[in-house]
Amino acid sequence: MWVINTAIVASRVRLAVAPSCLRVSVSSRVAMAKSKFEYVRDFEADDTCLAHCWVVVRLDGRNFHRFAEKHNFAKPNDSRALELMTQCAQTVMTQLEDIVMAYGQSDEYSFVFKRKSNWFRRRASKFMTNVASQFASSYVFYWKDYFKDQELLYPPAFDGRVVVYPSNQTLKDYLSWRQADCHINNLYNTVFWMLIQRSKLTPAQAQERLQGTLAADKNEILFSEYNINYNNEPPMYRKGTILIWKKIKEVISKEIKLPGETEEKKVEVTRTRTKPVALHCDIIGDAFWKEHPEILEDDS
Repeated sequence: MWVINTAIVASRVRLAVAPSCLRVSVSSRVAMAKSKFEYVRDFEADDTCLAHCWVVVRLDGRNFHRFAEKHNFAKPNDSRALELMTQCAQTVMTQLEDIVMAYGQSDEYSFVFKRKSNWFRRRASKFMTNVASQFASSYVFYWKDYFKDQELLYPPAFDGRVVVYPSNQTLKDYLSWRQADCHINNLYNTVFWMLIQRSKLTPAQAQERLQGTLAADKNEILFSEYNINYNNEPPMYRKGTILIWKKIKEVISKEIKLPGETEEKKVEVTRTRTKPVALHCDIIGDAFWKEHPEILEDDS
C-alpha cells in the first residue's frame, strides 16, 4: 500500500508549473510593451562613429560676438570668460565618460574621447548632445562665480560637431590646427584693439590698417607703437588651454574618533585624486606629447 505525502506533491507541482507560468507572464508583458507604431524607429539614422578612431567633439559659442558685447567682456581678452569656459570643460570631463583631454580657446572647446570608447555605443548624436548640454548648463551654473557684478542677461548657446580621426598623428594635427588658430586670432585681436583703445581708430580704420599685414608686421606695431612684446602676453591668451588628467594631492578636513577618545575631532587628511588640470603650453611640437605619453597610449 502506497502512502502519498500530498504536501510534497503539491510543492513539486508548483515548482514545475511556476516557471512556465512566469514565462507566459513575462512574454505577455513584452508583447504589451510593443505597439504598431514602433516601426518609426526604423527611420533613425545610424550615426555610429568609426571604430578604433579618436572621437572629437568641438563646441563653439553661437553668436558669441553679440553675447560678449551684451555682457561687457573685456577686449581683446576677458580672463573671466576664458576661466569660465575652462570650468565648464572641467565639469564635462568629470561628469561624462572616456574623455582623455580637452583643448579650448576663445569661445570654443574640443573634447577628445578614447579610441576604444564604447560610450553610448559610439553614437555621434549621444557624444555631441551630452557634451553640449553639460557644457551649456555648467556655463549658466558657474556664471556668478566669475562674473560677480554682471547679470546673465540671456541664456548662452553652443553648437557642436563630431569628427573622428583615425590615427595619433591626425589627432595631433587637429589640435595643432586649433592652437595655430588661437595664435593667429589672438595676435590680430591684440593689435586691432590697441589701435582702437590707444590710438582711437574706428573699427573700420583699424581693419584697414591691418589689411595685408603679416605676423611680423603686427608684432612690430605692438612693440614700436605700444611697447608691447607679444611673447610676454599671458600664455592662456597666446596658447589656449589644455586640460589633461593629473593626480593631485588634496588636504581636507575630516571628523574622526581617535583611539581612547569619546568625541570626534576634526583632523586634516591628505588624499590623492585624479582631476582635469589646466595647462597653457605648446602642443604643436613634440615636447608636450613626450612629457604626457599616456594620452595617446589609451589602449591600456
